[in-house]
Amino acid sequence: MTTILKTSNLSIGYTSKKATVVIAEQLNLNLVAGKLIALIGANGIGKSTLLRTITGIQHPLQGTVFLNDKNIATYKPLDLAQHLSLVLTEKLPPSNLSVFELVALGRQPYTNWIGTLTQTDIDKVQQALELTQIEHLAQKKHCEISDGQLQKVLIARALAQDTPLIILDEPTTHLDLLHKVSLFKLLKKLTQETNKCILFSTHDIDLAIQLSDEMIIMTPEMVVQDEPQHLISKGSFNTLFKDENITFDTEKGKFIIR
Repeated sequence: MTTILKTSNLSIGYTSKKATVVIAEQLNLNLVAGKLIALIGANGIGKSTLLRTITGIQHPLQGTVFLNDKNIATYKPLDLAQHLSLVLTEKLPPSNLSVFELVALGRQPYTNWIGTLTQTDIDKVQQALELTQIEHLAQKKHCEISDGQLQKVLIARALAQDTPLIILDEPTTHLDLLHKVSLFKLLKKLTQETNKCILFSTHDIDLAIQLSDEMIIMTPEMVVQDEPQHLISKGSFNTLFKDENITFDTEKGKFIIR
């Protein structure tokens, strides 16, 4: 199995004028090609900080992030954009861009300074639309489609960027259960068909357990990565929420409210 990204003794957090706040330390994570990996943890635990750090947006307090065996801090922005794509949950500003044009923005790391698309670029965009099953939306304005459809468009843009690693920050936010399941199954299919590694943060833990190949659990005491069934057998999910009204049923593989 090919390792795309790994961390070595990584410590994450932030530094202010008054103090350094450590969120997690000594992290040794491994993101492998063809795997769908879920990042879970309670609100405010530091999931976004971890994602910002491993994507090179934020500097680590200590340790190193290696992308394709190269320190991510040494990548130039254009080179980094050819190895890693990021999908955020933020709302897009109003524009007249069509879905095709929005997905085509994923080709920016490869185009010339005026953004002219070659036939290769057009083919990559078309392939991304087909993989996400949104070809029928290609000529629609992105502001005219639903939240669920827009999320697929943003994933298509990341696919058009053609990087071995795609990272998504809470992609199922604002989606109902039907569209959450549809999106998770799409991500699973994409890892299988493209051999890309997809890492996503989520609060939909029960769905992530069922569909992810691996999970990363963040708590104040630890950060652990493993296959869902191994995490269940080790009791790792019991540490997620410090509330006596919420327990994890290891036999059923889901959380129970008392």
